[in-house]
Amino acid sequence: MMNKKIGVYICHCGGNISDYVDVEKVKHSIENEDGVFLVKTTMFACGDANQKEMVDDIKKNELDGVVVASCSPKLHLITFRAVTERAGLNKYNYIHANIREQASWAHSDDKVGATITAIHLVKAAIAKVRLAKALYPYIITSKKAVAVIGGGVAGMRAAIELSDMGCPVTLIEREHFIGGRVAQWNLLFTTKETGKDVVTKLYDNIVRRDNITLLTGSEVVASSGNIGAFKLKIKKTPRFIKEECHKGKLQEAIAACPVTVADDFNFNITDRKAIYHNFPSEYPQEPVIDMKNCTRCGECEKICESVDFTEKEKIIDIEVGSVLMATGFDSYTPSEGEFGYVQIENVVTLPQFKRIIELNDKKLIFRGKEIKNIAYIYCVGSRQIEGDNKYCSRYCCTSAIFAAIHTKSKFENINNYHFTRGIRTYGKQEVLYAESLKKGDIYLQSYEDDPPVVNQVNNKIKVWINDILTAKREISVEADLVVLVTGMVPRADNSVASLFKLPKGRDKFFNEIHMKLRPVETVIDGITICGACQGPKNIMESVNSALSAAAKSFSYVSKGELELEPIIAKIEKEFCTWCGACAEACPFDAIKLVKDEKKDIAAINSSVCKGCGMCLPVCPADAIDLVAYSNKEIECMIDALAGE
Repeated sequence: MMNKKIGVYICHCGGNISDYVDVEKVKHSIENEDGVFLVKTTMFACGDANQKEMVDDIKKNELDGVVVASCSPKLHLITFRAVTERAGLNKYNYIHANIREQASWAHSDDKVGATITAIHLVKAAIAKVRLAKALYPYIITSKKAVAVIGGGVAGMRAAIELSDMGCPVTLIEREHFIGGRVAQWNLLFTTKETGKDVVTKLYDNIVRRDNITLLTGSEVVASSGNIGAFKLKIKKTPRFIKEECHKGKLQEAIAACPVTVADDFNFNITDRKAIYHNFPSEYPQEPVIDMKNCTRCGECEKICESVDFTEKEKIIDIEVGSVLMATGFDSYTPSEGEFGYVQIENVVTLPQFKRIIELNDKKLIFRGKEIKNIAYIYCVGSRQIEGDNKYCSRYCCTSAIFAAIHTKSKFENINNYHFTRGIRTYGKQEVLYAESLKKGDIYLQSYEDDPPVVNQVNNKIKVWINDILTAKREISVEADLVVLVTGMVPRADNSVASLFKLPKGRDKFFNEIHMKLRPVETVIDGITICGACQGPKNIMESVNSALSAAAKSFSYVSKGELELEPIIAKIEKEFCTWCGACAEACPFDAIKLVKDEKKDIAAINSSVCKGCGMCLPVCPADAIDLVAYSNKEIECMIDALAGE
């Protein structure tokens, strides 16, 4: 049965569409199409007034199909589905035609061509809506529990928020201590708090909540299931220290350990032993043995009876309705020779410098020498002309300026020289830039394709720049220490992302569905993202996204059941002979082999299938169809686009 009473709404989108597409011509070109009952143009289809008018039209005229020709369905598909539902029409009898991105913007230099394209797109949508059928979502049960992966500030804050909503949470941290990067910082910019203050408050909130299970030294090694019923296998590595540890003897055991390794908490500028205690800003406050570097010599075991090498790894199985990813970021590591890094002794990264500040008291000493003149080189690992990191990391300008202010406040006779590509201290952070200038910091600026040069001349470090603020005058600074202001990059080891098949953007960070409308959701149903695993963010921004992700994850599990999209693939059993091509093509592992009477056939897991259609073209028997995108519907749309 074909829909005979179709309403079509063509949007001006302000001027985004009507500046290039002759909207009235589109209207006149389609008003006599089969089944079209009414056609209207509107300045903003998504506006409240037009939505109310659409509801009235559907009810009054008893429309059985609706087409909206406007901007991308990424923006307003859900909006107009809700409109049709309010009018009593099944939301799958609404079809969207994208005449902004696919016509107006694509042909902004050809108004005639843009209009012709828009007409074809609307006609194709009308052809599809004629065959549209009422569809109903699948209902599945959902486990009221959420797994939060990552124990940094974002992960901890999300876990607390979920707990307060009455949702059981499993907080999983790969390291033996939670706190993430914030635990490594002392004073935080735009606040008088320290990293220790922030982490301590969050940790105290976590441990006093009965519905949060904290797993440190743990990582997800396997995942199966789908939204509402994710089954996770977690490997928990022991500390090899008994809980009833006697701290007095522990210090003796640490001193006796013959193995010394670089301390990654201090970004490798100091050393630690293979058996070690955490820093005061890391929790839980328990020691651990680093088994990757431990030689099992037994020296610590002789001194401290709390050492227990018999402890074994544990595998923990949990089931949750949603997974929240908060795996954080890595600081960019410059390549050898990049602005003298590694090759020149007193060239360090900003994270290393921040730890150097905290490891000194009355004088700023590094490698036995007092530091007076500090050169900061900005945008190292960000805004690259040659390299993958084209993006701005956003927080680094403010972080470097705050570190410079803090250094001058803590130590005497410090001179700061900032070699920038333009300062980006946005919002209230601009106050820090003003304070830095008042304290006498010198700012120099270069173009992106003409960066500063760092060389060592007669055991002295010199930094040269063609300063565009003084008409490209060549200026050199003799520095005791060069600080490379490095940005954020995605985690180098993010194997957990492969388990969940999380999509990544061009910047290699995790990708949300839409940065404004669905900012913490991923295309994998039930998995949300937050914090710096999604892109460079400061602490406040990470916490805000954590709260948003917690709310969205809770919405998946709060009711105990979920409605899933009915637009999925379906198998025509009589034609399927199971060759396995569809299962191999499916990016979501939604197709499995099953026995049906006398033969093997493919079966679709409706809870996992995303309706992407990847399986359809590889089936040699044409035994797979896509609900709402059947061969007949697609062929009718092609005929309309071809002008037949």
